[in-house]
Amino acid sequence: MKNKIFRSLLIVAVLLVAIVPVAAAHPDDQHGEDEGHLLGTGEWGKIELVGQLTVSDAEEDLIADVAVDPDGDYAYLARWGGAECAGPEGNGVDGGVYVIDISDLENPVEVGFIRTHQDTLVGEGMQVVDVTTSYFSGEILAINHELCGKNGKGGFSLWDVTNPLKPKKLSENFGEFSRGGGHDANQYHSVFIWDAGDRAYLVASDDEEATDVDIYDITNPKKPVLIADLDLNEFGVSQPELGLTASFLHDMVVKQIDGDWIMLLSYWDGGWVLLNVNDPANPVFLGDTDYASVDPEVLAAFGLSIIPEGNAHQAEFTIDNRFIIGTDEDFDPYRLTVTFEDGTFRANIGTNTTLEDAEAISGTPIFVGRACPGDPAVPPAPDLPGDEIAVVERGACLFTEKVAAVLAAGGYEAVIIMNREGADACVGTLTPFVEGDIPTILIGRDAGFAMFDIPFDFAACADDNPELAPIPIGTVGDPITDVGATFDGWGYVHLIDAETLELLDTFAIPEAMDPAFATGFSDLSVHEVAVDPQDPSLAYLSYYSGGLRAIQIQCANEADTSTCELVEVGGYLDPAGNNFWGVETFVGDDGFTYILASDRDSGLWIFRDP
Repeated sequence: MKNKIFRSLLIVAVLLVAIVPVAAAHPDDQHGEDEGHLLGTGEWGKIELVGQLTVSDAEEDLIADVAVDPDGDYAYLARWGGAECAGPEGNGVDGGVYVIDISDLENPVEVGFIRTHQDTLVGEGMQVVDVTTSYFSGEILAINHELCGKNGKGGFSLWDVTNPLKPKKLSENFGEFSRGGGHDANQYHSVFIWDAGDRAYLVASDDEEATDVDIYDITNPKKPVLIADLDLNEFGVSQPELGLTASFLHDMVVKQIDGDWIMLLSYWDGGWVLLNVNDPANPVFLGDTDYASVDPEVLAAFGLSIIPEGNAHQAEFTIDNRFIIGTDEDFDPYRLTVTFEDGTFRANIGTNTTLEDAEAISGTPIFVGRACPGDPAVPPAPDLPGDEIAVVERGACLFTEKVAAVLAAGGYEAVIIMNREGADACVGTLTPFVEGDIPTILIGRDAGFAMFDIPFDFAACADDNPELAPIPIGTVGDPITDVGATFDGWGYVHLIDAETLELLDTFAIPEAMDPAFATGFSDLSVHEVAVDPQDPSLAYLSYYSGGLRAIQIQCANEADTSTCELVEVGGYLDPAGNNFWGVETFVGDDGFTYILASDRDSGLWIFRDP
């Protein structure tokens, strides 16, 4: 991103807007002692609570996604790991899948557990599909795998759950084997399978390669075959002029529309992308959405003209295929900026750092290299006027290891991590997971170069051939004069015309755009959407601590999609609070639409549209 564009868009003042809250916080005893939780009053509108199950070993942050079989008889909950698996090291904890009998929707019962390899988690995109090929006929459960510790294994696994009480392993930890010299499959964040008639396929989001769209032929589910490996940035889906260069695959669905198989991909900073996958080995690019130059929710709420953050997380077509509803996931309600002689640049706060500690950072930056084991040692801080701030380069080791090396060197008051090279970094920022008793923030590579008066070439940076920054260790940079924060709200929802790919409207719950709810109420970002299988105007949102929300597409003129908007028409937020990750829908035997939601801290919640 060019500095002059960024400076003209960014306003570093926090504006407070009076929005009447619909719930209160109870910071002492809800969902952890350190942070409060948004509390509600139960169900309202087009949401009715039917049943609930707390899993046998429930704990905070244990549960991830939810899936349901085609008949609506069994639900599946992903076990994400809980406190034992927090952080990159893990503690020998197994992930897996809870099997829940929901034949009696008012009284769901936990009836089984499918265990994964040690330190191997199940997160997003879990799915059950009825598959019939020459090799297999029955129901397949597909699950992704992310690593929690040194013994973790990546890839995806397929299970025969035709009899959910006796699951049978079809293939386990299968994937593209390029990580770490090819010893284990790459980590996959999400998977999706579809039965295309005589053949079946799976698409997975590869966390470890730029070619992150991995498509497999699973016609024989015991022997998946990789048939396509794509980087959609080659089609120009990212928007570097807005600084949206962290463009990678996060989630995807595939649906047959008018005889064609269409893949809808959520490509983070790239937006939403359509591929024709009639021939999955040779997908055809159809188009992609663009983020507006100004964030529409922030502009509407505060009158601020700042760039959007991207974060295209997940999406679905409405049942009539007329619209796409997509979710932006954003856990940080503040836009952090760093100012020095050459301008103001984006930044992200480390998980070990409070906003107040970040804003207190000022002083002279000192470049200390990558600060990894085996690299040149971090030099002690020089004796300069004011505070000294260590600037480390991302790459080769964990953020926590870099911070530990800086602390061991001594004399530094804060750590700034400069992003690495590559199309998904360069001028982009992310929230680094950090342990260590020193304030830590992350900046783009363009900002890091400018800080040390080094010319920055975006094209060269995005070439995806990482090189060390041409900055000698010990170089003194331009003094940092300010670290500021602008409230820009939590993640929100997009309504998109499926034919033109034009943005029609956005939606956020009131608390998500109110600075009074920025801290102390847990996460108020939207996470996932599930459309109603019977009503093309309805969809349901898992909104983390914002609960479950029902939204409706309402159009002033049904023939003109530009007149359509998203309106909230129901919801559920428990008096004790919720923390919903996943949401799925199905039609029950009684003809009602049922909504399944996975609460991270308890288990399964079952709702219906009354």
